[in-house]
Order: sequence, then structure tokens, then C-alpha cells
Amino acid sequence: MLKQQLEEVEKKIQGACERAKRTRDEVALIAVSKTKPVAVLQEAYDLGIRVFGENKVQELTEKQEALPNDIQWHMIGHLQTNKVKYIVDKVALIHSVDSLKLAKTIEKESAKKNCVTHILIEVNVAEEESKFGLKMMEVIPFIEKIALFKHIKVDGLMTIAPFVDNPEDNRSVFANLQKLSVDIEKKNIDNVNVSILSMGMTNDYEVAIEEGATMVRVGTGIFGARNYTA
Repeated sequence: MLKQQLEEVEKKIQGACERAKRTRDEVALIAVSKTKPVAVLQEAYDLGIRVFGENKVQELTEKQEALPNDIQWHMIGHLQTNKVKYIVDKVALIHSVDSLKLAKTIEKESAKKNCVTHILIEVNVAEEESKFGLKMMEVIPFIEKIALFKHIKVDGLMTIAPFVDNPEDNRSVFANLQKLSVDIEKKNIDNVNVSILSMGMTNDYEVAIEEGATMVRVGTGIFGARNYTA
């Protein structure tokens, strides 16, 4: 079951890359493994997955201890400042930085552990009230402030698009994030590189790839429906 679903996702990523005239290696697949048990992640690992995304700090650290150490862990959920100290030296990338308070905490905790933490800025492109993230117009001033931090490296942008029945409805969301990344690049801000665009989930990752996504976060498409009772 997992093997078939992974093959199907891979086929769709490949197809989207071809339609966009991009190569497959331009898009990283993040297997969103929240609520899934270690045994299931191990099965995905055995099928070749090496990048997992988690929403909760405790779940991420517990799974990290139980699984092979060549896995790249990404923190993709909303991150509370009091949890930062547990993950700064354990994750390859934090996708969800959306406030100066959080950025300052990451800087402080990374300095303590003598590491540089790679982050993405979360952007609420559609300005949904229920979502975290900066508004589009807030992003460049925010990046200019945190670019001065020595223990943070801005690697790009992330967005969670609205949940829609027709993925085409999110095309403009992804296109707008891509345009914003180009605007940031033009500013040549020191210590800032927006080569990563983390956008697109199970419902709409093909459209996201066509609009420039370099990372897609796929959970249900790989693992099936989530179990929130666990």
C-alpha cells in the first residue's frame, strides 16, 4: 500500500516537472509523517524516503531518536518559542518562522548550541485569518531585520495555501509566492537566499510544482488519512 502510494506521488511529481519543463531533482519531496507511528516511517525509509516533516516538536524528537540518523527532519508546523531549544540543532530546516519573537528565540538558542539554523519565512499569501504567516507586504522588511542575525540563515519561503476542491484555484497563491521570492533575490540582502519555495500539499502539489515549488509537503498522499486518536 505505502509503496504504491509513494510510486503514485512520484509519478505525479515527475509529470508536473515535465509540464513545467523542470528536472525532477529540482523538487524535494517531504514526507509529512505527523501522527504516523515509527514503524510506518521505517517502512517509508526502506522505500527510499530520507526527508520527513513533523508538526510537533515532541513527536519529531521522539521519532528522530528511534529512526536512522541519515534522515533529514523538517519542522513544518507552527513553532512555539518555548519549544525552540529542543530542535535547533536537530532539524535541517524550520519552515514556519513568522514573527520577530520566534526569530530572536531561534537566534538565541542557536547561539547557545553554536549552530546555524536554516529557516523559511512562512507567508500567508491568501491572508486567511485561520492561518499563521506574514502578509506578503511584511516579508521583505521582516527579512531585512533578521538577516543581521548570525545564527539564522534564511533559505526561502513557505506557504500553506487554502484547502480547495479544485487545485487550480491555488495557482495564483503559488505564483505570487514565486514572484515575491524573485523580488527578494533582487534586493541582494546579505545572509539571505530564497532558493527554497516550500509550497504544495497532497491536494495541490502538482500545481505548486508547475508554479516553481522546490519542496512539496505530502502526507495523506503517501501515508493515507491521519490518525488523530493515537
